[in-house]
Amino acid sequence: MKLKTLLALLLSSLVLAAGSARADDQPARKLSPSLRPVEDTPGLPRVFLIGDSVSMGYTLGVRQELVGKANVHRPPTNCGSSASGRQKIKEWLGAGKWDVIHFNFGLHDMKYLKPGRQNVPPDRYERYLKDIVKQLKATGATLVFATTTPVPEAVKNAHYERIPADVGRYNEIALRVMKENGVLIDDLHAVAGSNIAEYQIPNDVHFNKTGNAAFAKAVAASILSALKK
Repeated sequence: MKLKTLLALLLSSLVLAAGSARADDQPARKLSPSLRPVEDTPGLPRVFLIGDSVSMGYTLGVRQELVGKANVHRPPTNCGSSASGRQKIKEWLGAGKWDVIHFNFGLHDMKYLKPGRQNVPPDRYERYLKDIVKQLKATGATLVFATTTPVPEAVKNAHYERIPADVGRYNEIALRVMKENGVLIDDLHAVAGSNIAEYQIPNDVHFNKTGNAAFAKAVAASILSALKK
């Protein structure tokens, strides 16, 4: 082999090695504390939370409420819309056994991608929820659906519009599907209720510490009730 060829191969190897070293030196993407995996405490029932960023807000509180009572897991991501959920449910659940699955979809479904075009229109939302419930029931877990929480009239720095009246429409659809399938209900919309001004961040779909704490207590109570069934 000619010297020039050997030098070229050597240089190429050095470049690849340097690139690999730089990649290995990159720190792993930091997950929100609510999304980090947890280890099971042996002997306790296993609970799985599925939901969007609102659920991320109460996840740590639920875990705290259920210390010594249940292992509380969730997907390491914002679960988004029902369209996303129906495709990823099995991946999220993995091969483990679950005693209770507490879930919600709605907030990402009702958002408007542009005027007159919702991300997941009501008819598809109903169809997708039925598919999701079918997949979840196959696990043998007791299912609890959380109603979608209220949205304000105006949201600051919002990429997508949401209309408050749509929350009622989507919850009505969800409640009908859950009733048909014998799924328990955790009415977080009602928990927010008259306390919305105290619980919700102004002009935001998310909630403050007081609101998240109230949701955590409600979710934990619904899980404990489901575990008794």
